[in-house]
Amino acid sequence: MNRLSREKRKMILSMLVEGSSMRSVTRVVGCSINTVSKLLVDAGEVCGAYHHETVRNVRARHVQCDEIWAFCYAKTRNFHRVTAPLPEGYGDVWTWTAIDSDTKLLIGYEVGDRSAQTAYDFINDLAYRLAHRVQLTTDGHHAYLDAVDKALGATSTTGCW
Repeated sequence: MNRLSREKRKMILSMLVEGSSMRSVTRVVGCSINTVSKLLVDAGEVCGAYHHETVRNVRARHVQCDEIWAFCYAKTRNFHRVTAPLPEGYGDVWTWTAIDSDTKLLIGYEVGDRSAQTAYDFINDLAYRLAHRVQLTTDGHHAYLDAVDKALGATSTTGCW
């Protein structure tokens, strides 16, 4: 098994962070796309574990929550056109984010659908990362209402938890 040098791994990750496509990275660095994919997955797992362990007791004052839409394989509205068997995890994917307004720190995130259960999981995880009550701002998605009430306790009319 061939191992990439530390310099090549650094170059691949730097290019990906800067927005280069995986195919362009393979051409510049001279490795296969499978190598780039595996390195990206490994780096993502390490970063996720680091975030999970270190982003705790955040002393934020203002937290903004929002969702980002993407899709895997095909958009849900286009399933009727797909003739091949659909792979696992297909369809619409939502990334829920909680960002400290002042420092721009990504406090928490959750990847899933846009359901009330995903909202609850997201807000519950956020509650364990915060050191104290914050002003929580959202886009008004109705799933936040119950999730904030269940995960953070009673809400106030000012939107502060």
